[in-house]
Amino acid sequence: MHIETTAIHAGRRVDPSTGAVTLPFHPSTTFERSADGSFPSGYEYIRDDNPTRQAFETAMAALEGGQAAVAFSSGMAAITAVFEGHASKGNRIVVPDDMYFGIRSLIDETDIGHRFDFVAVDMRDMDAVRAAVGAAPTGLVWIETPSNPLIRVVDIRATCDLAHEVGALAVVDNTWATPILQRPFDLGADAVVHSATKYIGGHSDLMAGVVVLPEASALERPLRMIQHHKGSVAAPFDCWLALRGLQTLPVRMRAHCEGAQRVAEALRRHPAVEAVLFPGLPGDPGHALAGRQMSGYGAMLSFIVGGGAEAAMAVAGRLKLVVRATSLGGTHSLIEHRASVEGPKSMAPSGLLRLSIGLEHPQDIIDDLDQALSVAG
Repeated sequence: MHIETTAIHAGRRVDPSTGAVTLPFHPSTTFERSADGSFPSGYEYIRDDNPTRQAFETAMAALEGGQAAVAFSSGMAAITAVFEGHASKGNRIVVPDDMYFGIRSLIDETDIGHRFDFVAVDMRDMDAVRAAVGAAPTGLVWIETPSNPLIRVVDIRATCDLAHEVGALAVVDNTWATPILQRPFDLGADAVVHSATKYIGGHSDLMAGVVVLPEASALERPLRMIQHHKGSVAAPFDCWLALRGLQTLPVRMRAHCEGAQRVAEALRRHPAVEAVLFPGLPGDPGHALAGRQMSGYGAMLSFIVGGGAEAAMAVAGRLKLVVRATSLGGTHSLIEHRASVEGPKSMAPSGLLRLSIGLEHPQDIIDDLDQALSVAG
């Protein structure tokens, strides 16, 4: 089936007892045993499994072209589970130097940073990746592309090959691209991770994470055990909302991407903007690579305002339509000054504003940005 059809039908069917076309929501935490003590429904307790969560996991596996999926309570819970489940204590995990700041905080502020040897490199530089994975026993290479917030594009196939040369797993955070724009399993990935809070849900009203795995993955049992015994399972209602979001994901991503392209081109022409970071622009360093490994350039962009942090914050403060808020992937366009959010360890330049393009008409977004920037210009 085409991906648009898979997004609507995978993991779901017409309810046989009622004829309901929409998947029923099952909030139950526990399920009845039969008289002989067995569980004829296949369900026992919510941490083990739940019909709504199972449907979401099945749908995500189908959409990514995997064999199984494990759903967690948040994207960070999914990421943490991959780190914990991948290898023995002390093994090296190679990460990009430009990555979601929540991972940097996880490493710096929890026991995860002490249990594993994390090394950050510029993953656009294959020599740097090769040196990092070869310098110590490496269990995992974490790939984030496009990256947050510098919108760097990493060569998934080449990075996976380097990981596999030393026996490491290669895991791709596909949150920004989604399975609609990027197919990591086709490029050699051993697992794919999503914060379903973002584009999968698509409406800024749920929190969940999911790890998708290929057939016979050594990660599946550790991830299931973490999900079950540590209790970081996705809630049934969040899974139901995510399944609702999946149905429109292909058409939403097309609209998001079309809007982002128009906004990026408009920002590039504005005299108050020093640079636009977006792979859809021909002059962007990641443009050619994104054209080869993605079917669209995404809907996230960053732009740098002349005058540094004060000028950038002032631009954000003058916006009337674009919302000043954390997160991305919803119907509303959102903007954020990442350096002030992330603090002194941020990779973001002081004048950088990260922009998530929503589903408003692109010209309305452009007009709002223009009026906010024109005062600065």
